[in-house]
Amino acid sequence: DHELIYKLINTKEFQRLRRIKQLGTTSYTFHGGEHSRFSHCLGAYEIARRITQKFEDKYPQIWDTNESLLTMVAALLHDVGHGAYSHTFERLFDTDHEEMTCAIITSPETEINALLKQVSPEFPDKVASVIKHTYPNKQVVQLISSQIDVDRMDYLLRDSYFTGANYGEFDLTRILRVIRPTENGIAFKESGMHAVEDYVLSRYQMYMQVYFHPASRSMEVLLQNLLNRAKLLYTGEQEFFARTSPRLLPFFEHRIRLTDYLSLDDGVMNTYFQSWIDGPD
Repeated sequence: DHELIYKLINTKEFQRLRRIKQLGTTSYTFHGGEHSRFSHCLGAYEIARRITQKFEDKYPQIWDTNESLLTMVAALLHDVGHGAYSHTFERLFDTDHEEMTCAIITSPETEINALLKQVSPEFPDKVASVIKHTYPNKQVVQLISSQIDVDRMDYLLRDSYFTGANYGEFDLTRILRVIRPTENGIAFKESGMHAVEDYVLSRYQMYMQVYFHPASRSMEVLLQNLLNRAKLLYTGEQEFFARTSPRLLPFFEHRIRLTDYLSLDDGVMNTYFQSWIDGPD
């Protein structure tokens, strides 16, 4: 099991996440927030590993141990489809990181897909269905995406730590102690309700104080306007853009393939922005 996880981490599609900031434009406001989606995905995997281990040990009659590997793989790969400056980019070029995640998992041209197929031919589709919330086992789906899931638990603590905004802190140890599987999904023991409430509040605070910070939002608008302008200028200045930002051409021309999407990261985009400074516009 862990051999597969190790191999997945070493694929070029997963390694690309090292070059994509978890917080996008928010890192311009909170200068400590330079961490990557790579470290967040590893963190989400680790929380999933701890939970599935606990479920196997304590609730073997309710938790199907065959679902543990699927849960850990889905946790590891849940953000593999995020692009450079993800949310800004998505609005502009009509891409969707969840769809891209599923494409990377199911496309025969990726290293990730080749590894997943070694588990079983249908395993890539299983992982994708967890990401799309269509997998029949609610326990697995809710661990990956729900009000309290491994994704949110990791990014709240991680973002809080790196930005220095303490609002995101909550008692993860306690939550992992009171989480349990039920016939209808995932539940929490009443004795741990204060830790759950603390988590909900910390999530609210992080959105208000960090993710929706006015300076971060304005940086996003600047970035959006910059890309919009480039998109507009492209029709008249194709030669300039072909020279300064070749990997963006498929996006300007609406002919995006998976390989084009995977060739972009924050570093590539920042290099392009720098080269546009010398442009005539």
